This record gives sequence, C-alpha cells and structure tokens, in this order.
Amino acid sequence: MDCSLETSAFAVSYSEGRENPNAVRRNRPSFVRYHRKVLPQNVRQVLNSIIIKRNGFVMNTRLLLGALATAAVLASPAHAKLDGKVPEPGMVTFVTFSADGCQAFDWDYFSHIYERPFEVVYAENLPEAKDSPRPAGGHFDGCRIGFDAGGSDRKVSAVIDGETVYSEEVVWFPKTTADPNYHYDGIVAALRAAAEHLPRVDAVGVSSAGVYINNRTMNASLFLKVPQDLFDAKVKDIYIRAITDTFGDVPFCVFNDGDVTALAGAISLEDTNILGIAMGTSEAGGYVDENGYITGWLNELAFIPVDANPGAMQDEWSLDIGCGVKYFSQDGVIKLAPRAGIGLDGSLSPAEKLKVVQKLMEEGDLRAAAIYRSIGVYLAHSLALYHDMYHFRHVLLLGRVMSGRGGELVIEECGRVLRDEYSTLADIIHLALPDEKFRRVGQSAAAASLPENRK
Repeated sequence: MDCSLETSAFAVSYSEGRENPNAVRRNRPSFVRYHRKVLPQNVRQVLNSIIIKRNGFVMNTRLLLGALATAAVLASPAHAKLDGKVPEPGMVTFVTFSADGCQAFDWDYFSHIYERPFEVVYAENLPEAKDSPRPAGGHFDGCRIGFDAGGSDRKVSAVIDGETVYSEEVVWFPKTTADPNYHYDGIVAALRAAAEHLPRVDAVGVSSAGVYINNRTMNASLFLKVPQDLFDAKVKDIYIRAITDTFGDVPFCVFNDGDVTALAGAISLEDTNILGIAMGTSEAGGYVDENGYITGWLNELAFIPVDANPGAMQDEWSLDIGCGVKYFSQDGVIKLAPRAGIGLDGSLSPAEKLKVVQKLMEEGDLRAAAIYRSIGVYLAHSLALYHDMYHFRHVLLLGRVMSGRGGELVIEECGRVLRDEYSTLADIIHLALPDEKFRRVGQSAAAASLPENRK
C-alpha cells in the first residue's frame, strides 16, 4: 500500500523576489512538500537593526523577529515607505508590524508582553544584546508539586526528594473557555489533588504555554478566549493567586513550557546544550544553553514558519501560514489523517482524534505509520532550521504526539532524513525520546524542581 502523503521534497531560495533554481536540493519521493525560504540580504540587514526598547534598556529579539519577518515576507508584498524611501524589492518594512498591518498579531503580541505599544526603531548600530540567562530547576529536596498546563489536558505531579509519588492527567478545554474562573478552578483542583499525596508542600513549579515574566502571564494561547479586561484583571496573576490562595507563602516559579521541556532534557540526559520540543496541543520549544542556563529568550517555535508553501495551513491565532504549531502538534496528526485515508469523526475533540490515530498506530495500521513518518520528515528539515539559531547538541522530544510507537517512528524517520539530507548535522544532533511515562508527565515532574526550597 502506498502511504506517501506528499511528494517532491525540495528547498526554494528567493533572491530579489525571484526563485533561485540552484537552491533546489533534489526531487525524490517523500512524505512532505518542504519549502525553505531564505530571506534576501537586505532583509537580514533590516533585522540586524530592529530592536525593542523597554524601560530604558534594550532587549535583543532577533530570533523571534526573524521568524516574524519571514512570515511577513510570505504574507504579503512589502511595498511601503521607510523615511520617505521605497525599499528594495522583497524587503520587509516596518509598517508591516503595526496595529493595522498584515502582522497586526505580532504588534499586539509584543504590546501585551511588554505592556506598552510595540515600537520599531531603526538603528545604524545594533546595541549589545541584553540576554538574561540564569540557572533554573534541579532542586529536588523536599515535598514539591509540579503543574503542567496544556491546551488539551493538565498534568500535575507530587514529588518527594526527587521521586514522583503521584501524577495525574485531566482533560480540560482552556483555549475555548472565556471565563477565567474555569482556568483558576482547574489549576487549584490540580494543586489540591497533588497536595493530598504529600505530608506538606514546600514548593510549587508551573510549566505553562505562553510568555511569563516575574510569574505573571503576559500572553498565552491557553487564555485565547478570555476578554482583555478579564485577562488583565484575573489572568495575569492567575498562577500567583492559585498557589498563594491554596498554600499560602511557599516558593513558586512559573516558566514557559518549552523551557521546562528543555530543563526536563537536562535532568534526564544529565547534560546541557539541549533543545526541548513538546508536541501536544501546540508546539512548545525551549533551550538550555551550554552552561545549563535557561536563556530568557522568547523561544516561541510554534510561531516560526517551517513551510513556505502558499497552501500551507494557517495558524488560527497568529494567522501566519506554515508555522510549526501545525506540524508538531496534534493538529499536525489530524491534518495528515485524511491524506493517509483515515476518516475522523468531526464531533470528536482534537485530543480524541489523536487517540484514534494512536490506537491505529499501536495496531500496526500502515496509514497511521505514514502520518508519523511524515512528521519525522517535517522534524528533520525543521531541526536544520532550528540548529542555525541554537546550535544545540541534544533534542528532547515530549508531548502526547510522541507517545507510543508513533513517537518512536518519528524519531526513526527524522534520523533517516538527517543522515540523508544533513549528514553533518546528523553527526552532531542527538535525538532523545524518554520513557513513556516521562514523555507524558515529564514536564510536570521537571516543573516541580524549578523553585529553590527555603531552608
């Protein structure tokens, strides 16, 4: 049975708006149509001059802004004025990132993160980056709770001196619920469930999708439907309130779930320089550097375009096409199911649809296997892109999509494509897939180690 879901794998480069035929790697049967869009030099120069200013200091955001600029190039022609001058063809322009521009999502996203209007500044000389790497996690003493908030389920672990004594997964629907009390009650219920298995609570760590600064929720898809006024009033401090209301004055930390995935990798592999990717409701990405530090970067890999095909799926939130969220998540599995000949009941939730495919995979269904092989091909090409940014040595893969035999097949196919297409990287990158329990609840267990216990 032919289970190829797509054909013709190749890369496409753009120079001054024209396709570069020399960039086509090869045509061969594969499971994914992959396009790489290389930004023109003038765009790279612009990116080197883009900074975000907040409260008198400069934060270097080239990584994420590079992804946003790529999306802007893909989204629309850039013919606008900059200081009265028309840019060269193909150049992404600043007006793209405005309240009413084609990247209005990004303008709004950053405005909420930094609590001031998004500002683009042209600078002849790029100021020195103000990164803020810091050690995090690795604290195992005492009685701890780790909570992982996903878009389809929430996970919590009770940990005593590094040993997980209790864990649970509960289905919930945060992304489709407008009432923030629903989210608050779910968080508190999970914390209390874990606390029942501990003699006391010494510390609480939280892993959650989104951007968190000083334990406050600055932006997160989990609260997508919450109106802005309620977000400001009840969501920004939701984890602070839930923990202190439940346990009083205990140490706690709230971190992005991607960073916690990378931290879980550092703990599991006992090494550093790790890119963590969790494939669940979305794609969570994080990085632990060579020193074992979490960098403080906005590692929102879910929003980075990995497919420049104009027909690629559109992210419902950012409205960008070809973003990682549609390839390395349960949406990626669901998207490929009909192409593999698997019909899914439209009344099922995304998590339930994933379970259907997973069951078929465990039964040895070749159609389901084609889906996971496709994701493996996606992953290999995307890791080549990610490596340009991070220069990682390890990749730890977690999340419900990586559960079971399907996750193993993703690893196998990804490794094959890396060896075939990126032989140099194949010798550098070590792909890691933890045991089944760790794949599903590893983030919550790692989150428990985030805060330092008070002596």
